[in-house]
Amino acid sequence: MNQSAPAWITRAAIKVVLVVAGAVVVWQIVGRLSSLIMVVVTSLFVALAIEPAVDWLVKKRWKRGLATGAVMLSVALALSGLVAAFGSMLVNQVVALVSRIPDIYSDVTEWLGKRFGIDIPTQNEALETVAQNWGSTLTRNAWAVGTQFFSGLISFLGLLLLVFYISAQGPRLRATICAPLPQKQQRIVLQIWATAQDKTAGYIASRVILALINASVTYVFLLILGIDYALPLALFSGVVSQFVPTVGTYLGGAAPVLVALTETPIKGLAVVIFIVAYQQVENFLVAPKLTSRTMEINPAVAFLSVLALGTLLGPLGAFLSLPLVATCQAIISTYIRRYELIEDELLRQDDDQPLAEPARADHPPA
Repeated sequence: MNQSAPAWITRAAIKVVLVVAGAVVVWQIVGRLSSLIMVVVTSLFVALAIEPAVDWLVKKRWKRGLATGAVMLSVALALSGLVAAFGSMLVNQVVALVSRIPDIYSDVTEWLGKRFGIDIPTQNEALETVAQNWGSTLTRNAWAVGTQFFSGLISFLGLLLLVFYISAQGPRLRATICAPLPQKQQRIVLQIWATAQDKTAGYIASRVILALINASVTYVFLLILGIDYALPLALFSGVVSQFVPTVGTYLGGAAPVLVALTETPIKGLAVVIFIVAYQQVENFLVAPKLTSRTMEINPAVAFLSVLALGTLLGPLGAFLSLPLVATCQAIISTYIRRYELIEDELLRQDDDQPLAEPARADHPPA
């Protein structure tokens, strides 16, 4: 005799199906809006970074909108000055390097032919092949490149508009968020906002310090090699490597390498080896320790957070990972109750030094 399934099983099955379907729909929506979400997150990050400067101007009796515009304009002028300072120099060096390519190609072709008996196409044959391949590729992708450019331009203008609104209307925006909440939750929201602002400022400070260290070490090395334009090249390498996500290391190092190659190939190779070696030291020794001090993040957590968010969200996720993780860590440490540590060998860093001070039983703020 067959017995019907209990009613609760049917209800549970329906709930599971609805939850799964809802999760799939949300995932699809998030996937389609991923570009917009990243623009909003980046805008919030930039607004938090410039808000201390805006607040300082507001205290000097500036209107908040005018103060926000002044800070954003100052940042834009600083970036434009950086590009203008290095642009002409880099163009000249690239032109000089390109002019030497035929001679370098002939030397390499002759050396490989005599040394190993390798037959390499002549310069004219190589140029014809490259022109044919690149020409067909550019023709096929011209429309896609143009579309991507205008899409990126619109996203950039939208990002600037959001940054201005979030910063210029900061108090009003926070008031709008807090208005529907009880006073206890309002305090929590404002504390989270203040924590995020502090951690973002710490992140910017750590980037500036790393840029200065990078520029200083690179400057000394370029001076030792006797490479021209050592100071501007070192500053360019330091700034770009720290503030351009993921590819900044390669873009920042490309300028010194190009200049060195225009002098001698040996110097170019030496600069490449230096950049690779320095990046390993910075990534595994300098940066984790510095971010752990300026942002109070464990070096292992800092390194893993960059890898994880970089994998999930790409270059922008890697760039924003440290302030995001630092903010979450500060919030969790504030609202999670802590207890006194027990005495145990596993909690000691050295023979006579505890790994951490015994924590008090903190309570969440009212």
